[in-house]
Amino acid sequence: MPTDTDAGLAFLVAGLLSLLLVPLTRRLAVRVGAIDYPNERSLHQVPTPKLGGLAILGGALVAGLIWLPNDTESHAILIGAVAVVWVGVLDDIFDLPAPVKLLGQTVAVVIPVSTGVTVDNFTFPFFGRLTPGTVDLLTLPGGGVVHLGDVGTVLGIVAVINVINLIDGVDGLAAGVAAISGITLATIALSLDRTAAGVLAALTAGGALGFLREGFPPAKTFMGDTGSNLLGYLLGAVAVQGALKTNAVIALFIPLIILAVPILDTGFVVAKRLKYRRPIYKADRWHFHHRMADIGFSQRRTLLYLYGWTTVMALLALALRFVPYSDDHGNFDPLWSGVMAFFGVLALGASVYLVEVLEILKLRQTRLRQLVTLRRQVGAPEPEPQEVERAVEEELETGSFPTVDPETGEFEAIGK
Repeated sequence: MPTDTDAGLAFLVAGLLSLLLVPLTRRLAVRVGAIDYPNERSLHQVPTPKLGGLAILGGALVAGLIWLPNDTESHAILIGAVAVVWVGVLDDIFDLPAPVKLLGQTVAVVIPVSTGVTVDNFTFPFFGRLTPGTVDLLTLPGGGVVHLGDVGTVLGIVAVINVINLIDGVDGLAAGVAAISGITLATIALSLDRTAAGVLAALTAGGALGFLREGFPPAKTFMGDTGSNLLGYLLGAVAVQGALKTNAVIALFIPLIILAVPILDTGFVVAKRLKYRRPIYKADRWHFHHRMADIGFSQRRTLLYLYGWTTVMALLALALRFVPYSDDHGNFDPLWSGVMAFFGVLALGASVYLVEVLEILKLRQTRLRQLVTLRRQVGAPEPEPQEVERAVEEELETGSFPTVDPETGEFEAIGK
């Protein structure tokens, strides 16, 4: 079995190889035409090569082959990684339709799940131990059985892939979030004696950090869907192998807390798309990083805020694992419970602060004040409620904000 030292070595080797391979992937991207040209949604200004995720894959494969256990599950995880990267490469070059990309991701995830990388049971508060791995859904022609746990695992890992993919809209964001998440998951997995998962998480973090040397703004290359698919896939596999395969009550929540920022971002965007009856897979400017750009944040300031938020959530996850706030019988220690409360308040405070900065919850009140001020400045009547609603709808749909024509007092919408 791997050791903690193996995890550290895997982290270093994956990072070094990723760093060294990125220039080669940049040249390959130029040769095959995998270039990201700026458009109305882009935050970059010049055409930028993609396929940087191939460098992360190279580092992950070498480190994985050396330090992961020589067993069926580990081999299947690495084969699935190659498969999901291949889907990303095709998407970066040819811009695959969303259903085709989703199908490819699902096929890649089925590879490790079919060998046992699956959630058979977990503990849920107030419900006790649940065993989806014992619920049969389908009998295959060869005699195999598909369990509820298998289907849930496939859906979960595919969801993580797309959560990471959707936040990859500003230089270095997906890689940085993956690095923070990977380090946190590695620490927790190793503490639970899930050493193989600890190695996998460590090499994921190392590969992401190695890429950041070229991917930090202003980026010389992008990881593309090649990289975001891979990082999401590896983090999903780590969550299954490192936390969800334990009986700890907190195991179900640790991955959700660590990945809270990309999950919230995706949830916010999907909710908006559903509200306005737009296809879930259609790109827009409703992501957190787009809203930060709209209110004047530079790319580096955006990264600072979102890295910080992710780190605070990671600290909460670590506190849940390591702070001895209660014993096995539900008795709480006052001192350690206070420490735990501190991390909880810190995470809640950071989340509320970012929500305030992004004006997600108070948009109507903010816009009402702005419109009243604008109307008063030009001597026009205060806005009617329907005018405020129209202005807010316009901003949410187009990413523009309202102003007032000084001659007529009528509302206009201009880009942020």
